[in-house]
Amino acid sequence: VLLIDEAYYLYNAANDRDYGQESIEILLNFMENNREDLVVVLAGYKDRMERFFSYIPGMNSRIGNHIDFPNYEVDELFEISAVMARDLEYELAPGAADVFKAYIKRRMAMPFFSNARTVRNAMDRARMNSAIRVFDTALSGGNPMVSRADLMSITPNDFQIILDEALAAPDDAILA
Repeated sequence: VLLIDEAYYLYNAANDRDYGQESIEILLNFMENNREDLVVVLAGYKDRMERFFSYIPGMNSRIGNHIDFPNYEVDELFEISAVMARDLEYELAPGAADVFKAYIKRRMAMPFFSNARTVRNAMDRARMNSAIRVFDTALSGGNPMVSRADLMSITPNDFQIILDEALAAPDDAILA
């Protein structure tokens, strides 16, 4: 089994010095010569894959099955984030879920939304916001001691920071 994720990056139609066409021709030849022993999975976002197939004559006919996996829904993406938080031993404080779901909805409407990858990046930023919040609170509160619960909690405000950034950005902005 050969899995090529984001297969459309194999070929750049705008660059005549690109070796992608040659690589694809080799791949097609190898697929044809080994069709009894080889499964090739080309994965990527639907619109980009359709454009990729349009550039490569014969590719579409050699790929027998095209499966479209729809994007996750907001609640499904939130469940993925909950698993990430649990695995990293974080807990979402009351109200954090609602703010994070609002962030996910906003990001889904923007370019280059990438499902679970976007959620992972947002969780990383929320964890960093949490660490900064705990540090700032410890320094400004007179008592530098923080509890385990403080260190493990992601609050609504930790997500609000990234939501505010997304809301302030133009609809066509590219966010991390």
